[in-house]
Amino acid sequence: MDIPRKYLFSPILALILLSFIVVVVLRPVQLLKFTTIAGSKRGHSVPLDRLRMKLSGENQLHAVVSSIDLRRNKFSDRTAARKVGKLEQTLAAARASMRKAASESEGERSNHSVAATVHDGGDRHYVPAGAIYRNARLFHRSYQEMEKIFKVYVYPDGDLPIAHDGPCKDIYSIEGRFLHEMEHGPGRFRTNDPNAAHVYFLPFSVTWMVKYLYTPLSYNLTPLKHFVSDYVRLISMRHPFWNTTRGADHFMLSCHDWAPHASQGNPFLYNTSIRVMCNANTSEGFNPRKDVSLPEIHLYGGDVSPKLLSPPSNSTPRRYLAFFSGGLHGPIRPTLLRHWKNHDGDIRVYEYLPKDLDYYSFMLDSKFCLCPSGHEVASPRIVEAIYAECVPVILSKYYVLPFSDVLQWEAFSVQVDVSDIPRLKEILSAISEDEYWKLKEGVKAVRKHFTLNRPAKRFDVFHMILHSIWLRRLNIQLR
Repeated sequence: MDIPRKYLFSPILALILLSFIVVVVLRPVQLLKFTTIAGSKRGHSVPLDRLRMKLSGENQLHAVVSSIDLRRNKFSDRTAARKVGKLEQTLAAARASMRKAASESEGERSNHSVAATVHDGGDRHYVPAGAIYRNARLFHRSYQEMEKIFKVYVYPDGDLPIAHDGPCKDIYSIEGRFLHEMEHGPGRFRTNDPNAAHVYFLPFSVTWMVKYLYTPLSYNLTPLKHFVSDYVRLISMRHPFWNTTRGADHFMLSCHDWAPHASQGNPFLYNTSIRVMCNANTSEGFNPRKDVSLPEIHLYGGDVSPKLLSPPSNSTPRRYLAFFSGGLHGPIRPTLLRHWKNHDGDIRVYEYLPKDLDYYSFMLDSKFCLCPSGHEVASPRIVEAIYAECVPVILSKYYVLPFSDVLQWEAFSVQVDVSDIPRLKEILSAISEDEYWKLKEGVKAVRKHFTLNRPAKRFDVFHMILHSIWLRRLNIQLR
């Protein structure tokens, strides 16, 4: 039987046609389908030649995603680089303006009179002047430059209560008050654009870490370090900014004694970042060139005592030369109490004040208020003394005083070496009446820089903290 020629090659033609469909049509469709799935997760397409790799399965998908990330990161890096360039230009202009102010102030120092008097509500017109400043003109120019350009980005990452919250009363109140003002206040300094920020705030609370993570009496601070380590890891994975500078333009803020230990959770946070802390002890790693000393403000119930809101006038005599009351914490207080407790009627020193006596009344009735360190270097008595217009007597070792880049502490306080505690009465009595009144006027003038306002006001403690951070970002010390 003869088979017609037209049917002879039909199997061959069918095989050829099938091969053509598989190679030319179906393979590209599958490849395009894979490309669309991988690319759709990032909203980008990927050139096909990127996929022609001898990889399989999961590795091939990883290669596609990596190539997408690479393109995005290159674009982000270019955009970020342009914005960083603009930020650095504004900072350079600020530095130039401050250098000009410094040169101008060389010829005419304005540090010989008491700070400018400003009526309530007149903070907009306040001009720093007087002996309480190291360089009033330079500080004013620096503050103005900060107000013009300084921006802070607060990381949104982290959950309550340890992140985005903090104590707003009692001894660590400054920690929560700063955080709440930064996150919820009407201030001009916060930006929601991280690329426009000069610094980045890590909004966790060491005080709340101790409350929620620490086992009482265990003295095991590892959970605090782990939290800090995990938080830094989280923001460094979600955002590019930490990795860009290894945290040098990032800051944490805490008033808890254990803040330095918690910051050890990340070596770059400890060694490179700006740590704003009450425990500003240079013998325990505090570096005043990059770290900021935070004033410790004790708010019983969340407010300043009404007795300290309106100290008595200068015409009201103060009966006592000096006053202290407090427990035997740390290495300095035992020496103070050993030499002066119940020892002299002019220097009233108590371990625990009798119930019929009032702590703040003693401050308001004393010329000098003794402020010895306790377990850690900072003491809330310094700010309380300023509020009471009682000249602070600093008894401490290795303590970097708050805002000492700007403030001339010698103009409103007395610093006595711990070894001279036995000579306290001799030293304080040797201060002339004229010199005492200069110190007292300095205390009155500097009060505004240690005042907590809600909302914050220009030149108050919130803005002084920001200014200290601003100086570290500029890497300039005001002298």
